[in-house]
Amino acid sequence: MTQLGATVTPEGIRFAAWSSSARRLWVSIFDDTGAREIDRLELQPESEGVHALFVAGLAAGTRYGFRADGEYAPERGLWFDPDKLLTDPYAVEIDRPYQHHWRLAARRNEGTDTAPLMPKTVARALPKPLPAKAPLFQPGGLIYELNVRSFTRLHPDVPQAQRGTIAALAHPAILEHLRKIGVSAVELMPVTAWIDERHLPPLGLSNAWGYNPVTFMALDPRLAPGGLAELRDTVRVLRRAGIGTILDLVFNHTGESDRLGPTLSLRGLDNQAYYRSEPDGRLANDTGTGNTIACDHPVVRDMVLDTLRHFVRHAGVDGFRFDLTPVLGRVAGVFDPAAPLLDTIAGDPLLADRVLIAEPWDIGPNGYQLGNFRPPYLEWNDRYRDDVRRFWRGDAGAVGALATRLAGSSDVFGREGQSASRTVNFIAAHDGMTLADIVAYEAKHNQANGEKNRDGHNENLSWNNGVEGETSDKAIAEARSHDRFALLATLFASRGTIMLTAGDEFGRTQGGNNNAYAQDNAITWLDWAGRDVGLEAHVSVLAALRGAVPALSDTRFLTGEPPAGSETPDVAWLTETGAPLPLSEADWNDGSRHRLVMLLGDGGEGRLAVIVNGDRRQCVFTLPARQGFEWQPAVEAQAVDLAWPLPGRSVSFMIERRTAKARARKGP
Repeated sequence: MTQLGATVTPEGIRFAAWSSSARRLWVSIFDDTGAREIDRLELQPESEGVHALFVAGLAAGTRYGFRADGEYAPERGLWFDPDKLLTDPYAVEIDRPYQHHWRLAARRNEGTDTAPLMPKTVARALPKPLPAKAPLFQPGGLIYELNVRSFTRLHPDVPQAQRGTIAALAHPAILEHLRKIGVSAVELMPVTAWIDERHLPPLGLSNAWGYNPVTFMALDPRLAPGGLAELRDTVRVLRRAGIGTILDLVFNHTGESDRLGPTLSLRGLDNQAYYRSEPDGRLANDTGTGNTIACDHPVVRDMVLDTLRHFVRHAGVDGFRFDLTPVLGRVAGVFDPAAPLLDTIAGDPLLADRVLIAEPWDIGPNGYQLGNFRPPYLEWNDRYRDDVRRFWRGDAGAVGALATRLAGSSDVFGREGQSASRTVNFIAAHDGMTLADIVAYEAKHNQANGEKNRDGHNENLSWNNGVEGETSDKAIAEARSHDRFALLATLFASRGTIMLTAGDEFGRTQGGNNNAYAQDNAITWLDWAGRDVGLEAHVSVLAALRGAVPALSDTRFLTGEPPAGSETPDVAWLTETGAPLPLSEADWNDGSRHRLVMLLGDGGEGRLAVIVNGDRRQCVFTLPARQGFEWQPAVEAQAVDLAWPLPGRSVSFMIERRTAKARARKGP
């Protein structure tokens, strides 16, 4: 298909849009302020639904929008209305953020021209593609999920004018923090331009997360006032610091929402093609947001691929996380792991080596697809999240599930002979309670969202250690601190890729809010001044250990068998006495067992023991001795006895090193 969007040349600009059912399309040209329409020119039909026009004399920076006319019958999925100014689906820049207004959703002939309410697309000549470079991030590393605005909004070292922007991520203070906690790649929650859901403005709220896009390439001006160049420059600085960049992109729905939603772009150009519909013409709602992108349509598929290539060519990103990924894999409404879009992304010459991460669920038919994507897609693993929380909450019979998650979740990802895990392990993410709130609240507290606490998940697998929320009780505060340390240690001890959400390394709280998407305020802004520096130091130590011990960052499933070229089993599961844990299902599901030792075969010189005491009582653990070696704390230097007490609700790492005598015998 011909190139869509605005193609800037020295002689002028070629405008092109696609619609299979519009009778007429126009491009509206605006003055430099975007306030006054100075020309409206009709696009001419070309082949395969393309409408295009070359306008001589126009230059980069021209502000424009599309308009379309045709049948208006929303009950049949037809929304043509030339009074609605439409953002170019291939826009790479808009001149202002979107703002919700009722007139954007007015029926044809009921409202006035929406141009004064709409951002204008800015025509840009894209820069020369960046030199191809392999992604820095490799599976097994640490992904750091962050919301660009909330991450630096209160950071004292970042200049005021830069706070809350993509450029702030390149500040030396931010880079220092990321390196200190061992970040392999930052995963930026949506940075493309979005619009508020219509119920938020009357509540005095706004969308803080960005999961409500209008088009897919244009960055939100609030996050990237410097446009595409700001993202490209920040990615380059992060890369120089050894940190990759992953973009969280939303290809499952848009902010045009349901039949009562605004007409902003795709709906006004060709609703029936761009969105999935039910047989009776109603919009399909596999996303819970009112509409569902038709990712099995060839034009939509091309648009998604062009978007991904755009961010690789012109920003140099390492990869992508796809929100509600089953939508991308549905063909005629049925999920297929070999869907054309999924396979084409994985096989595309420019995209094949990128990091590809699926969120493997949505609310559509057969929407839970954990483990069903194909390599090279990594997958968010909510089974890991839930089983780790259950164990540390103290649920009976959870130790076997914990071992499975520590070992890479072979029950989920070990299909079709796969030897390496595609898991992305996480305990907390943007969606849900923060890690600190998991141990301080048994119930959600979403009153600030204006929905009478009805929104958000009711079951959080959380606990409060005796009091709901804030407390001055020192014993409860200490118990929560132990739990936070233990949860983080468990994450860093787990096979596969791990993910940490920004601020969880220093105890951020949202006051029990588990659905803070509408809180662009102190609820979500990271409190850098009040952070738990002790917890942050703990994470720094864990990151250093994971980087130094190959057995921790390996992605191969732990099997209990020696890996190729070794005589030592990759793992042994032990009781607190140092004896092998019986392998019967009854023993693994023993409701009274809350302790476990994971003995890894490759700790560098010797073995690494991950010692887990999930009981509230102190316990003496014994590790097996080996001639010529001694056990030492993995983050300290001194040797210890073979048996020592480990406090309740804690995780310890012990590493086996050669004794001085053994090193002397071995020689230099």
